[in-house]
Amino acid sequence: MSFPRYPEYKDSGVEWLGEVPAHWRASALRHLATLVTGITPPTDEHENYDHFGFPWIRPEDINEQNKATTASKFLSDKGARLVRKIPAESVLICCIGTIGKVGITNCIASTNQQVTAALFAGCKKFFYYSAIAARAELETASTGNVLRILNSERLGRIVFPEPPEPEQSSIAAFLDRETTKIDALVAEQQNLIALLKEKRQALISHAVTKGLDPDVPMKDSGAAWLGEVPAHWVVLMLSRVASERCDGPFGSGIKSEHYTDSGALVVRLQNIRSRGFYVGEPAFLELEYFEQELKRHEVVSGDLLIAGLGDENNIVGRACVAPDGISPALVKADCFRFRLNEDVATSGFVAAQLNVSAVADAGRLANGSTRSRIPLSVMATRLIALPPLAEQFEIIAFVERERSAIDELVNEADATIALLQERRTALISAAVTGKIDVRHLSVASTVPTPEPA
Repeated sequence: MSFPRYPEYKDSGVEWLGEVPAHWRASALRHLATLVTGITPPTDEHENYDHFGFPWIRPEDINEQNKATTASKFLSDKGARLVRKIPAESVLICCIGTIGKVGITNCIASTNQQVTAALFAGCKKFFYYSAIAARAELETASTGNVLRILNSERLGRIVFPEPPEPEQSSIAAFLDRETTKIDALVAEQQNLIALLKEKRQALISHAVTKGLDPDVPMKDSGAAWLGEVPAHWVVLMLSRVASERCDGPFGSGIKSEHYTDSGALVVRLQNIRSRGFYVGEPAFLELEYFEQELKRHEVVSGDLLIAGLGDENNIVGRACVAPDGISPALVKADCFRFRLNEDVATSGFVAAQLNVSAVADAGRLANGSTRSRIPLSVMATRLIALPPLAEQFEIIAFVERERSAIDELVNEADATIALLQERRTALISAAVTGKIDVRHLSVASTVPTPEPA
């Protein structure tokens, strides 16, 4: 839907604002708001903090989804006496690190030193939306090569639009309505993506542990994570189908001087993902050193690669297949390489089954409180269930087809989300800079609903 424009415009003299309605003003932020920089009470004095108490907001608390920013950490009475308190409806601007991340409070609170609060005299929500629209300007005004910083002086010089206050309220009300509608559409697509991913995981899990024939006789596998498997499948330890196995060299055997810009690829934990081998930023070892000292850790195309170490973001026991063209290569510490007997097992099928295992049962195998670890000796005794080789290939082909179809739907939903977010950003910018006149628009929907993904 097209929106009406104001009858008359003038040049604001500010590049990011461009032309604004003739009756609007444009003012430096320091003339529109009081800027309050945040404070972090000494963190080594634990009595400054509490599980419940006075809200203390940090950049990670700012959600940027048109919802009030709420604190995830709190100060004690002692800590609260050390900070600057800000009122409800303070506009929050991240000025260290993630420059231009914007939020708004709904209660009296405080912030850490990375967040500056802007206390506006006019319609707070209008200026909240204006700060969102000004993000590129905020980023440009920041300084620093590694850690970007936007100090209060530079922040205060940034020019914001200033329509009459009743108009500020009308624009804010319009954007509240329209961004809420857009956010609801985004949430629908995000829910769809979550359901599709659940379906993908369930489909893969069923195919590689139960097969494709729903009428086949079943038997108990003897492994809790596998449950029943087709009666003609063979249940055995992973080591029984591996002609070779190894893990990466531990200790100080690999030194920094051995790393080069090319040579033997070092397969690290970050390369092993359940969706397949991830190259990322490759690391290499001097080829001569690899040939002389580390050849026993070699990886070739088709090898089964397993991560023996995990954390809260990367599950232990995940597996993938070494891709074509990987040689020369070797595994690093906490990475396992199994070379399977190709007459009995295909690495693609075993990797898919082990990924199901990693989700279902890795907690029982792993040890270590912070980072979960599985020793190579334990991984080698892991039970797997193998159908005949031809059936393994059939199952993997089915899984790839179905996964590709689901991935296409996920990509379509992601694209819809991107378009909606672009629409949201453009609408906010157009409204707060006066490129559209929303003063007399009805409450009726003005955002077209996209085609479902």
